[in-house]
Amino acid sequence: MELYLDSANLKEIEEGFKLGFLNGLTTTPTFMQREGITDIDGTIVKLSKMVPVLQIEALGNTAEDVKKEAIRQLNLGLDPKRTVFKIPVSLEGVRACHMLRKEGMMVNVHLVYTLQQAYMAMHAGASYVCPLVGRLQDQGHDALALVEQCVNAVDHYGYDTKIMFSSVRNSEHVRNAINVGVHTITVPLKVLKSLTDNNFTTVGTEQFLADTRLMTVRVREAISGKNPVVAAKVNLKDAIVKMTEYGFGCVTVTNDDGSVRGIFTDGDLRRLLQKDGEHILDKKIGDVAQNTPISIDGGALLNEAAGIFKKMSVDNILVTENGKPVGMLDIQDLEKY
Repeated sequence: MELYLDSANLKEIEEGFKLGFLNGLTTTPTFMQREGITDIDGTIVKLSKMVPVLQIEALGNTAEDVKKEAIRQLNLGLDPKRTVFKIPVSLEGVRACHMLRKEGMMVNVHLVYTLQQAYMAMHAGASYVCPLVGRLQDQGHDALALVEQCVNAVDHYGYDTKIMFSSVRNSEHVRNAINVGVHTITVPLKVLKSLTDNNFTTVGTEQFLADTRLMTVRVREAISGKNPVVAAKVNLKDAIVKMTEYGFGCVTVTNDDGSVRGIFTDGDLRRLLQKDGEHILDKKIGDVAQNTPISIDGGALLNEAAGIFKKMSVDNILVTENGKPVGMLDIQDLEKY
């Protein structure tokens, strides 16, 4: 099934055709008027250089007028092998279709609302026949039945015509088009962009990305850059100020040579205050920080850190390089990955 973009917005067209696999563009004078375009010919020429196939309107009161307009537009520099002329269905319209097809031009007979109109267009040799699904449904008609009848007519009689599903309003219309078996569909960019969306796919993809990061990102890359370290000789009151400045619930306590002496947490502080009272704030932190910290080497993978968080039920892990503290991995740092 060919996939066309239905638009006259240049930004939308540029975005859509970055996909690289759209078959072409359909546009209308109404679309152009809505976009404030005044130089129709200039816009047509520009679009013809942007897309593989351009489907544009050729209007006239008689078949001869339509043919004259199509030739005029080709003379702007359009490639007849990459240009389809859209003609509203009518007796003069299908006569014009037959005339243009005899000249080797491609034609889309559109604004089709009945099987009889579609039949006349097919028999006149239309390259495309274009029922308007959304508009028909707005009027309470069974548009999908019409599209299916058109597809069946092409298949049954062997007409060299492609049925184009148009006036697409939502992604469900695209599913309908696939089920009915149309040959071509033209969709607005908003609908086009929604066709790959699915919440289950999003959740699964995010899980794959998260698991990949756990297996490829090193701990040193995930730490926030803060290194909550205080010397053992600092009194507890000043250490608490430092802890607050760092924004962590713990600090690493080091000896004079920079080696790790222990770790002190806000939980330790609460327990000491309950046990010994406020006078403990004047003690050296090195005298009360006796806990051996849970640590991990900065070169380890986040996967290993995740295992430690789960097994030990802690919120922070000390990160070391060559036995020296270089930072603290918070469980929230892990969750960012």
